[in-house]
Amino acid sequence: MLQTISELFELVKVKNPLIHQITNMVTINDCANVTLAIGASPVMAHSPEEVEDVVSHAHALVLNCGTFSEVTFQSMLKAGKIANELGIPIILDPVGVGAITSREKYVKSILESIRIDIIRGNESELDCLAGGIGTSKGVDAIHTGRDHEAIANKVANMFGCIAIVSGEVDVVSNGERTVIIKNGHPYLTKITGTGCMSTALIASFASVTKNLMEASIAGISTMGIAGELAAKCLSDKEGLGTFKVNLFDVITLMDGNMWRRGVDIFEEY
Repeated sequence: MLQTISELFELVKVKNPLIHQITNMVTINDCANVTLAIGASPVMAHSPEEVEDVVSHAHALVLNCGTFSEVTFQSMLKAGKIANELGIPIILDPVGVGAITSREKYVKSILESIRIDIIRGNESELDCLAGGIGTSKGVDAIHTGRDHEAIANKVANMFGCIAIVSGEVDVVSNGERTVIIKNGHPYLTKITGTGCMSTALIASFASVTKNLMEASIAGISTMGIAGELAAKCLSDKEGLGTFKVNLFDVITLMDGNMWRRGVDIFEEY
């Protein structure tokens, strides 16, 4: 598995896939730039009038609920149904689900209307989708006391997808296999958008392989490894601003060899 995942890095750079992202207006620039940094090409089209044309040329579709509206919802439904027809993988980031009642209704409607291939969220968000309380502080996770592996497994089985619970430890499940990734750094929680950027990375890898479990592992672990390496580059007088710059630098330079040297992963049976 490590070998085939490491090969995805070169594949993304060679194929330069188009990633259509209907995404969070707070983090849209960072999501576009991290997509470019890993070697893919972003298009951030939100209008219902244009999503049909855009998604028909894309290789993956991201639906990120960070800044939501009725117009965004209609765009997501329209783009998602076309992506399903064309066999384009869809990655859902249910930002804020569990904190905002109306958003929860919208997201559950999306899940009922569209076949979603990958869901990535924090503990609170995926716990909500799994039927828990899913409390959160704004879009930030609050510890629910529930087992992350159990949450990921339940969501994967409920929606027939790959489920990723991101946090201090990242968990990836397809409902049968569960992989735990221990990469990361506390600074990743101190800058806006690292979760959204992780979703963009996952989509970039999902666009070049049919093995969406491996694509999910590649994307979420890349952010964790990059966080560790970005922090190591900091001097005593540098903080979050320089950390963010370093983070983009590391992702730009990330290849299969760097990934294999840095990944801290094991599989539960």
